[in-house]
Amino acid sequence: MRFASLIVELIRARPLLVFWLVVCAQALLWVLVPTLFYASPPGAVAMVLAYGREYQVGTDLGPPLAFWLADIAYRAAGGHIIGVYVLAQLCFIVTFYALYQLARSLVGPQYAVVAVLLTSTVTAFAGSGVEFGPLVLARPLWALVLWHGWQVIGQHRRAAWFALSIEIGLLLLTTVAAPALLVLPLVFALANARCRRALLSLDTAFALLVIAVLVLPYGIWLLRADQFALPPLPSTAQLGDRALLGLQLFGGLLVSLAGIGLLVVLNIGRFAPKHHDAPMIARPPLDPLARQFVYVFALVPPIVATIAAAVYGLGHVVGGAGVAVLLSGLAVMTVIGNVLNLHRQRLLRSAWAALIAAPAVAVVFAAVVQPWLSRTEVPTSLPANEIARFFGESFERRTGKPLPAVAGDPQLASLIALAPSRPHLFLDAAPERTPWVTRDDFERNGGVVVWRAADTAGKPPDDIAKRFPGIVPELPRAFERMISGRQPLLRIGWAIVRPKQPQ
Repeated sequence: MRFASLIVELIRARPLLVFWLVVCAQALLWVLVPTLFYASPPGAVAMVLAYGREYQVGTDLGPPLAFWLADIAYRAAGGHIIGVYVLAQLCFIVTFYALYQLARSLVGPQYAVVAVLLTSTVTAFAGSGVEFGPLVLARPLWALVLWHGWQVIGQHRRAAWFALSIEIGLLLLTTVAAPALLVLPLVFALANARCRRALLSLDTAFALLVIAVLVLPYGIWLLRADQFALPPLPSTAQLGDRALLGLQLFGGLLVSLAGIGLLVVLNIGRFAPKHHDAPMIARPPLDPLARQFVYVFALVPPIVATIAAAVYGLGHVVGGAGVAVLLSGLAVMTVIGNVLNLHRQRLLRSAWAALIAAPAVAVVFAAVVQPWLSRTEVPTSLPANEIARFFGESFERRTGKPLPAVAGDPQLASLIALAPSRPHLFLDAAPERTPWVTRDDFERNGGVVVWRAADTAGKPPDDIAKRFPGIVPELPRAFERMISGRQPLLRIGWAIVRPKQPQ
């Protein structure tokens, strides 16, 4: 007798409901986990907020949109980092909604929700999705570009042109990798006669006009800042290291896809019990152009992005892992065929749930258990609120003015920049990176200089002492981490640069 579980019946009858249940539950998980177990923002989120606070048209970190949105979300949450976590998960929801709609138009709604279930196990969309920045914001925009791009070139829907033009413009305002990413759909469209017909209309001209209007301010900044140059190509001596970097990055992508591979292996019918009648999910016949679309955008981005990252010596694949592997689950559903047999339903459910929970468990383990096993610092264990409050209040008590700027150790300074007064971040070792504060501004208006103290004397490092020759170190301030375990106290050396009196 053929038995289908409730989940399978829901996928057949109510695929959109299953989509919203899965995606919203995972988004809620990744709002709660960092809120409960991170004492300081993960990754470069604090730096993103420090840059976003300035509302610059462009910076050395790239286009401005992600930084502006991060600051807006932070302020909307009353100065609480949960606003940024919610923003990151809204990006996750939009990414998967666009993926579902794209898959639905290609392989039908039932296969689309299974593609979403597979893709949700990719680790690139788990813990790293909390670290909001250009790479995270690029994911929903790229997914929307693919969805509406398919509507334009595959389904010839003229109404999709307007949305597509806005999404392309916003993607260009999000990541420096956008031009390279957008070359791929353009080449795909030009290479196919059916797609070329969609480009030969006035809609294309109007779309280009909308894109130009959106990116004009940033383009002017690029011209003025002379930021069009690519990073230098590697020398002959660096080729070996760059090749190793490429292998590491590509291996990281493969590891992030391990969950999809596991689920596929568990569902192989050859290993199913004898006399087992598996429930089926069917799809309509696939358009050959749709098959080409899925394979091209599933295989080319990770390969090209990895090669480009290796050539230019980047620490991540160009565009980010979430962009590179976005269509991996849909590619699997395209390969499977017109009928999907679900073997060992209970085992598949358990494995899927374990794959979703595993990254969250790893985060909790790193926050709660690792401090007791190792003396290696957990970056998210630093008490960001306490650090920011102490230095902000100390400066205000001494001078009677809110803290205007903070310099010194970039990691600590970016955390202090989250103080209620939102002081400016001044990267004194590379002042050109923070043009909103010059050295003269810092000396005139005052601020706090911080560094990691090696002992209770609190002597500043030589490089900071050279850049700030007149500072008088205060007694270091010790902070306890969220969970100290075997880790020593965090000692922060500091000095106040008092504002100059107007003459």
